[in-house]
Amino acid sequence: MSLAFLITGLVVLVVGLAVAAGSVLGRGAHRERWWLFAAVLVSIGLFGAVSGWLLADPAANRGESLKTGGLAGGAVVALYALWLNDRRRRVEERRQDIERRRHDLESDRAEFDRERVADERFARAVELLGNDADQVRIGALHVLDGLAKARPYYTQTVLDVFCSYLRIPYTRSGDAADESEAQVRKTAQRLIAHLLPPADHTGDQFDLDLTGADLEYFDLSERAIGTLTLRAARLHSSNAIWGARIHGDAWFTGMVSDGILHGHDVVFGGKAWFSGVRFRGPVDLERAEFHGLVKFDGTRFQDWLR
Repeated sequence: MSLAFLITGLVVLVVGLAVAAGSVLGRGAHRERWWLFAAVLVSIGLFGAVSGWLLADPAANRGESLKTGGLAGGAVVALYALWLNDRRRRVEERRQDIERRRHDLESDRAEFDRERVADERFARAVELLGNDADQVRIGALHVLDGLAKARPYYTQTVLDVFCSYLRIPYTRSGDAADESEAQVRKTAQRLIAHLLPPADHTGDQFDLDLTGADLEYFDLSERAIGTLTLRAARLHSSNAIWGARIHGDAWFTGMVSDGILHGHDVVFGGKAWFSGVRFRGPVDLERAEFHGLVKFDGTRFQDWLR
């Protein structure tokens, strides 16, 4: 009986190994089934071969010999189960990796589409700033403002556009057309203030270049500003920078203020150049802080300096 066990086991073991070799070298959608078949054959073959080899000893215990053969065969099944589990895990990892890459690709494509749409909105809004209708220009300003809020990296660019609009020469004749334009300009001024962070902001700062701009009721109070340029600007009625913090330089050279300028508690972090400024109305710089060089040479105060 032991010899039959041994021979049968060896035959089955050889067949199982042959099937396993064929599964390794072969291709097809049913390789996993052939691996299972091979594992079963090798397990049975080991059981028969080991049991037969142990039973060949006359002194061997039959039960222990069969138990040892069963353990040998079971070990093959266990190893196959571990291999199968690891294989399925790797397949799942590859599937997840492919799915993640597909998702990333779709996200990148969606982000690209959003960026393209944002760029198109920006270009269209800038184009509409040249429209004859003041309602259209105001609408374009709000589109740019919304774009800057939705896409913060657009903020400085949008502020540059607003400042550029305010630098366009403007004649105060008092007729209806000028009144309409005044409303557009005040909208631009208000949106500039809304896009600037509060004075205690410690993050990125934004610059304002208002060289030669015509401003009225421009309120930058309690705002944080990078570099503020008001060279040759013309201020009317009442304007305010009180409580603002200017982190960069402030250039007021050649500026004319025909009204009130509220500048109390403003903090100048860099240079503050007031050279050649003409204050034709009151200017309040009470409790202003100057942390850099200050120049008032050639500045004229027609009424008073507080």
